[in-house]
Amino acid sequence: MNSKTGIVTWALVRDTFREAFARKIFWGFFGCSTALILFFIFIMKIDVVEGAVATVSLFGNTTRGHDVQRLVRQAHAGIAAFLYTAGMFLAVFASAGLIPTVFEPGRIELLLSKPVERYHILLGRYLGNVLVIAANVFYLVLGVWIIFGVKTAVWTPGFLWSSVIIVFVFSVLLTVVLLIAVVWESAVVAMMVAFAIMFMSPILAQQSLLERLLTSEWSRNTIRVLYYALPKIFDLGRLARALVLGDPVIDWMPVWSSALFGLVTLSGSLYAFGRRDY
Repeated sequence: MNSKTGIVTWALVRDTFREAFARKIFWGFFGCSTALILFFIFIMKIDVVEGAVATVSLFGNTTRGHDVQRLVRQAHAGIAAFLYTAGMFLAVFASAGLIPTVFEPGRIELLLSKPVERYHILLGRYLGNVLVIAANVFYLVLGVWIIFGVKTAVWTPGFLWSSVIIVFVFSVLLTVVLLIAVVWESAVVAMMVAFAIMFMSPILAQQSLLERLLTSEWSRNTIRVLYYALPKIFDLGRLARALVLGDPVIDWMPVWSSALFGLVTLSGSLYAFGRRDY
């Protein structure tokens, strides 16, 4: 990538941020994250006796000092679960509105007139969307982690790793939104497909049980293909929870298989975009 290409690509990333600011998407996420951080600052009470933590009160539950680490990990797990479900739906919903706007008449022709390869245009938009969501996720998780660490002296790195998993899953789902936007230029269809994958994941995660319930071999093969081909959203959620709680992670297959899905889908988007006439 030469300097001009890099400048144009970075300009597309900045343009995505500006549009997110203009549509109040970034500020909406930032405001919710700040509210949650302030919530934890004021609701968590700690009693200190002779320089040691005696009790911690959180959500009305009080625990003794020796149980503080377990309480903190459980609170972290609850926050991570909230981000992984409600936060993911909101992130996909917001990004599905941002992606197709780059293909609007007049705007796409202007971008294509720049001295830059087509795939840099698409990658710049994709990277900008990922960074918008990542900035808010890392801000929230890091803020809550510091609050809990300062108040309880419990610093669990697993909670920080959960934010990486959340951003990773979003980046994979965003490749689906990107592909649909290139092919159909529809935010509604993009959201429907991304949400369908999210809803199917908990069902497909019960692959072994489904194979025992199904009577025909072709239906069992269909379940196997869908499970291994689609991103493992549900399994990655359990992996993130294990990291937060400090449990051992035995199987990393959901990570590399989901990454492979995202790479193939992103490559398909770049190929389709490169062959389209505008």
